[in-house]
Amino acid sequence: MQLNRSNCATISHPERVIQFGEGNFLRGFVDWMIECANQKGVFDGSVVVVQPIPQGTVPLLNQQDGLYTLVSRGLVAGEPVVQQTVVTAISRGLNAYEDWEKVLACAEDPNIDILVSNTTEAGIVYQPTDTLEQNPPMSFPGKVCAYLYRRYTKFNGDPSKGMLILPCELIEANGDTLRKIVIKLAQQWQLEPGFVEWVRNANIFCNTLVDRIVTGYPGKEEAARLCANLGYTDELLVTSELFHLWVIEAPTGTSTRFPLHLADLQVKWVTDIKPYRTRKVRILNGAHTTTYALAYLAGCDYVREAAEDPMISEYMRSIIFREIIPTVNMDPKELADFANQVIERFRNPYIQHRWLDIALNGVAKFKTRVLPSLIPYLERNLVPPLLSLAFAGLIRFYRGCLTDQGLAGSYRGREYLVRDDRTVLELLNRIWDAAGDDYATAVKQVLAQEQLWGTDLSQYPALLKQIADYLSSIDTKGIRPTMQDALEGSRRSVDHA
Repeated sequence: MQLNRSNCATISHPERVIQFGEGNFLRGFVDWMIECANQKGVFDGSVVVVQPIPQGTVPLLNQQDGLYTLVSRGLVAGEPVVQQTVVTAISRGLNAYEDWEKVLACAEDPNIDILVSNTTEAGIVYQPTDTLEQNPPMSFPGKVCAYLYRRYTKFNGDPSKGMLILPCELIEANGDTLRKIVIKLAQQWQLEPGFVEWVRNANIFCNTLVDRIVTGYPGKEEAARLCANLGYTDELLVTSELFHLWVIEAPTGTSTRFPLHLADLQVKWVTDIKPYRTRKVRILNGAHTTTYALAYLAGCDYVREAAEDPMISEYMRSIIFREIIPTVNMDPKELADFANQVIERFRNPYIQHRWLDIALNGVAKFKTRVLPSLIPYLERNLVPPLLSLAFAGLIRFYRGCLTDQGLAGSYRGREYLVRDDRTVLELLNRIWDAAGDDYATAVKQVLAQEQLWGTDLSQYPALLKQIADYLSSIDTKGIRPTMQDALEGSRRSVDHA
């Protein structure tokens, strides 16, 4: 039996949301939240899903009448928890390349006043060849511009008919960026100035921060087992972790229009998203980036494996609480609660997150995720032991032989491929080839590369010495003894603080 509305009791809700993107993430995040809000009685709306590219899952979505099952799994207070939800919030799916007029007809519906999107990080881009006459414009911002123009025209520029626009693409200032491109296209298309002002003043483009691992459709064997337990076939089955967080930057009062936060969901409406972005980047992403090289070289292939390793887990907890959190200007309890959730997420037995996948483009990630925690110490003439060890791990990880595929590294019989920008790999390979086992020279050369770090870090001699000492220890004593020494140094630092 295939899941659809003929064999599943559902409640009809008016169409309130148009959603560009039908992939796993939105279905495992936003659409699930709308389902929860409908069930709690704090929202009454369904979603029209638009497939923004020619190929996608809208045909299958319509075949199942918009229904699918979300299986969320993780740890709560250390115990495994599995939650299953049949999501009924999607009313129908449209293909923008086959049903563009139907998409534009949604703009004429006064009830559909919320727009959600996830068209990948590459989706919010300016495409100069877009035109209003295309059916549809090729880019996502072009589609939004055409959609808003139809709404503006239908309602004669009524300011009360503006949209609440919530892009979920993983770029900073996603709402601001989308608005700028829409206005640029409107001006390029020579649309009336009144429309541009309506876009600016009547529509709320929100910057958002989304956080949930949505693993999507499981493997064939696991999907068969899950469907057998459910008692029906679901070709749109989605799996995810339990944790979820949606931070939305919007003017005060906006939340009444889309009150997901009233459905016991981790949805935060804020007037400044920056502290939450900093918290996520420094703690969650920072913990990944400061750990991957050391954990992998120590023999751990997966995040969970490292999070359950006594020494590596102590390192992860210590670097977060002792060295990263003190650099984040936010309520200490909120930071501690978030950090504890992060650590529990790392131990999720249902998610296999490979360190080598996290290692992709590791140098740029270190610059954006870790240096903002490290530099405040350096400016006070302090050298944090664990952040310095993370830097040493990164530099050691990038020692190897250049190949067509990347940088072939090895450590005590453990071979791996470093994947990064080719210019980064070539630069670090030249430095290691020239320095050999002269760790002080290698470190000084690496830290002096302003194009990698945005500043010359070789100006901090104590940092150079600490990293060089760690590198020597990693190669002579091993990862774990070096990590133990760093942990002891960190404890002494805290005791003397």
